[in-house]
Amino acid sequence: MSNLCSVFLHLLLLFKLIAPMTFRHHRYDDLVRMLYKVHNECPYITRVYSIGRSVKGRHLYVLEFSDYPGIHEPLEPEVKYVGNMHGNEVLGRELLLQLSQFLCEEFRNGNQRIVRLVQDTRIHILPSMNPDGYEVAASQGPDISGYLVGRNNANGVDLNRNFPDLNTYIYYNEKYGGPNHHLPLPDNWKSQVEPETQAVIQWIRSFNFVLSANLHGGAVVANYPYDKSLEHRVRGFRHTANTPTPDDKLFQKLAKVYSYAHGWMYQGWNCGDYFSDGITNGASWYSLSKGMQDFNYLHTNCFEITLELSCDKFPRQEELQREWLGNREALIQFLEQNYNNLADAVISVSGINHDVTSGDHGDYFRLLLPGTYTVTATAPGFDPETVSVTVGPGEPKQVNFQLRRSTPQAAPGRKAPSSGPGGRVLPKKGRPQAARKQVEVEQPQRAPA
Repeated sequence: MSNLCSVFLHLLLLFKLIAPMTFRHHRYDDLVRMLYKVHNECPYITRVYSIGRSVKGRHLYVLEFSDYPGIHEPLEPEVKYVGNMHGNEVLGRELLLQLSQFLCEEFRNGNQRIVRLVQDTRIHILPSMNPDGYEVAASQGPDISGYLVGRNNANGVDLNRNFPDLNTYIYYNEKYGGPNHHLPLPDNWKSQVEPETQAVIQWIRSFNFVLSANLHGGAVVANYPYDKSLEHRVRGFRHTANTPTPDDKLFQKLAKVYSYAHGWMYQGWNCGDYFSDGITNGASWYSLSKGMQDFNYLHTNCFEITLELSCDKFPRQEELQREWLGNREALIQFLEQNYNNLADAVISVSGINHDVTSGDHGDYFRLLLPGTYTVTATAPGFDPETVSVTVGPGEPKQVNFQLRRSTPQAAPGRKAPSSGPGGRVLPKKGRPQAARKQVEVEQPQRAPA
């Protein structure tokens, strides 16, 4: 009898391990429970944290995956997914919850691909940027024809038209000269944005994110910057024109990674529209001002694309499993596209007019397509150094910079002051499409008397 009970319990345990995921829509309380359920099942590789609150006080919860949750590890890229920015576009929200379950379960099952991803990358998942809007849309459900109900936040603001407009400044700087990255925000920016937008801005300023995707619905296409055309309005009408960034080839590659790993996005014909390879430049599709993906690129080191994932903004529950199977591989492959320590060092690549800046810990990441590049590292008070870097399709490329403190010129008849101590900087890393560099600062020699 005891043997029979043992076999029965074993079968129950086996069934539990292989039980399929459940596919359903999650209201706010259900979403919170799901995030903590995943955390409780994988406590050593996850962390739940809030980046702020919505207009109605709902937390904007993030689930983090890392082998050291809550800790930034030098050499480890930070990546993020953001869902449900428009409250009525709900598929991204559900896909990110499914992805969270999948990462936890596959890590526990020893899937080496997922184990390596979690160990080598710090992943941040924000399933819902607009929980207030979602609750309005969910109260209506998928069967009512209110196409825009729940799209905006509780103040009636479209969050993807609510970020500070940095495109105007970059287009001016490209023409007349000026910074090409980390564009500053106006002093009063907090008074110009919604609570959800402010929370996300403070979030992306707090982490040195490298890669991101923003999940939407209403079409099926991978959309990349810029979203705002050079001539945003012509006589009151939005002007549509291809408006590439200096990293246009890289952005196209990132978009194609998702499109071709997706079940059907790459085919191009979806929802009555056609997009070659299933990708589009945002401004070529329609011009959008104050959007989140352009803001990421212009204010931080983060390369973000926008993923339109379903024809129906609020698909029926029975469609969720098909959508998950169509997106699962693409969600994983996109995260795999990643793979600096002198703070505020600027890394420039010749021929690409967009620099990146090292983070507070001195680490930086520069995504690049395979090829040979001339790369320069500069920092205030140090002599710049330029090297030639060949980036291949394999493992990350590491290059050592030896930055020397600048030696001040001695005034005639006076002894030059001695330089301060040099500091040692930790290495940086990228992935196959990224050049990985190591910067060291040498102790300067005294200037001659």
